[in-house]
Amino acid sequence: MLVSQYLLTQQQWYFNELYDRYAPKVFAKCITLLKDEVWAEDALQDIFIKVVLRLADFGERSKFSTWLYSITYNYCIDQVRKRKYDVLMPDESWERLDVQDETTDDKYLLETRIHELKVVMGELPVIDRALLLMKYQDDLSIRDIAESMNKTESAIKMQLLRAKEKFRIIHDKLFKNQ
Repeated sequence: MLVSQYLLTQQQWYFNELYDRYAPKVFAKCITLLKDEVWAEDALQDIFIKVVLRLADFGERSKFSTWLYSITYNYCIDQVRKRKYDVLMPDESWERLDVQDETTDDKYLLETRIHELKVVMGELPVIDRALLLMKYQDDLSIRDIAESMNKTESAIKMQLLRAKEKFRIIHDKLFKNQ
């Protein structure tokens, strides 16, 4: 609704509402992938500039959030590739997991699993990490992921399968004997 109103009227208020609604989520995704607050702030601004420039092409074929997050993931992946180094996931990404209501043993086990997850995700290439986050953190469908990455659904399924296999191999290598 906001998108169509903005496109129809070009009133800045509508775009400001879109920005206020989605900027915190985009920023969190940028930090997750880039692990640098200043870099993430720059990315946020660049992403919303892309949104302004491409909004007329959006066409509401999918949900605005799916379209926006695909721009976010693609932008961040490109930035990491350009900088020619991989980044680890920040600790803040995992803070939303609530372990306070668990018993002591359960809490310890959960904290251990979260630590393992962070370490393994940090070892994955950024594209694999992004795919796994899109699927399991953002709960995007294979179709939405394929659309956002301009690939076929079968290609995304295969990439997800390979990313999960890499995850398993890294996990087993690092934590199998613990």
